[in-house]
Amino acid sequence: MSAPAHPRPIRVSIHALGGQGGGVLADWIVDLAEHAGYVAQATSVPGVAQRTGATVYYVELAAPAADGREPVLALMPIPGDVDLVIAAELMEAGRAIARGLVTPDRTTLVVSSHRVMAISEKSDMGDGTMDARRVLDAAQACAARLVMGDLDALAQRNGSVISATLFGAVAGSGVLPFPREAFEAAIERGGVGVAASRKAFAAAFDQAQGRAAPEPAAPKAKPAPAPHTAAALRQRLIETLPEAAWALAGLGIERCTDYQGQAYAGLYLERLAEIAGIDAQFGGAAFGWRLTCETARHLALWMTFEDVIRVADLKTRPARFARVRQDVRAGDGQIVHMSEFMHPRFDEACDTLPDAVGRRLKDSGVARRLFAGAFAEGRRVTTSRLGGFLLLFGLARLRRLRPASHRYRVETARIEAWLASATNAARADYDLGVEVIRLQRLVKGYGETHERGLRSYGAILQVLGGLVEHGGAAAAARTLAEAALKDETGRLLAREIERLGAPAMVQVPAL
Repeated sequence: MSAPAHPRPIRVSIHALGGQGGGVLADWIVDLAEHAGYVAQATSVPGVAQRTGATVYYVELAAPAADGREPVLALMPIPGDVDLVIAAELMEAGRAIARGLVTPDRTTLVVSSHRVMAISEKSDMGDGTMDARRVLDAAQACAARLVMGDLDALAQRNGSVISATLFGAVAGSGVLPFPREAFEAAIERGGVGVAASRKAFAAAFDQAQGRAAPEPAAPKAKPAPAPHTAAALRQRLIETLPEAAWALAGLGIERCTDYQGQAYAGLYLERLAEIAGIDAQFGGAAFGWRLTCETARHLALWMTFEDVIRVADLKTRPARFARVRQDVRAGDGQIVHMSEFMHPRFDEACDTLPDAVGRRLKDSGVARRLFAGAFAEGRRVTTSRLGGFLLLFGLARLRRLRPASHRYRVETARIEAWLASATNAARADYDLGVEVIRLQRLVKGYGETHERGLRSYGAILQVLGGLVEHGGAAAAARTLAEAALKDETGRLLAREIERLGAPAMVQVPAL
């Protein structure tokens, strides 16, 4: 007579990034199972290619056999044979699906819908963001049951980390044969951050079971700027712009106010209102006011160009220190040291000076030979120490003097020329005017990145000037912009320009 078969193990695959507590989650599941009399085994394979490192944790849980024999458990998940996949980020769910670990006949997929951008997405010169919709569609098609929500935001609202909300979502899904009390007991036995973890667990449990989590307390409102000034800007926005552009323009006003103050936001609105008036003349309503809407977006970005003052301002804001402390999970009594790597060049230092002085120094070969060496190498500024903080804090306070700086005068001239070019292009071809506005995508960052973008931007404008009379300039503008964004060396853009039959119009230097 053959021995009775051992019960089939429950197979769990966990996919998490560094710092998301995937190991803690695996330990909780093992502890949960062992205290219920199950045999449990966990393995992990760390990865180093994604963001801060993606790790796959694999857990098998076997119920005790009738004859008392120990089960043989696997070390890695097998495609098509996983009961529960837990993904701490949306694209990690996509990778699990691509590997065949999620199947419609067996797998419950518990996933947080938020994104943590990969290095390839962050470093792309254009929009390198992966298509989240494709992953969502695949998750709905491939999983036997899908439990999804922004579990990272839910954890933060409850003062905990995502491992706690993932554990709560697993418990709420009912995929594991253990009661809620057993899950909570495993958190208690962990002994670290118990109160916050249990609170986040409970919120995710309720969400997984379709019960609305209690609304978080409304944050205290930040002091508003002078009401009459803010109200005046809002009123001007409504009176001078088409409704289609209100949302984007509102964000632009906020960005410009944060960058240089409300007077600067007023200048932004003045420029945008002028474009809206021209858009109306060109029949903008029939085109969905695209010229105005695109200008609302890209004008705000160009007017808030990055310079030494902006970088120093962002690095010394209280919110940034708080975010870093949160990212490294620092306790109330722990000290966090922050070391900023900065590499301002001679030209960027001159840009910060008053226009006449900065322009003269940049054009002076003698000054460049004397002072450029001091900016040849980067340096680290420890902003968690008083000296380093005061250095950047002092630079940030130069914001009030920015309108007199060389860089401000140069960028103002470029912005005015850009808007004039778009207006002239729109007179000949509405779509071309929109594409000229969108060329601002190339002009971003600072230092060499900014210079490369400016060269590509200038090259494309010159080519378009020769194509307007022959038609197809709008499509050419899109093609050339995409080529410039895909290749920072400029070679791909040069090839596209040559393909259009205009190689002699401009030379794009390869870096």
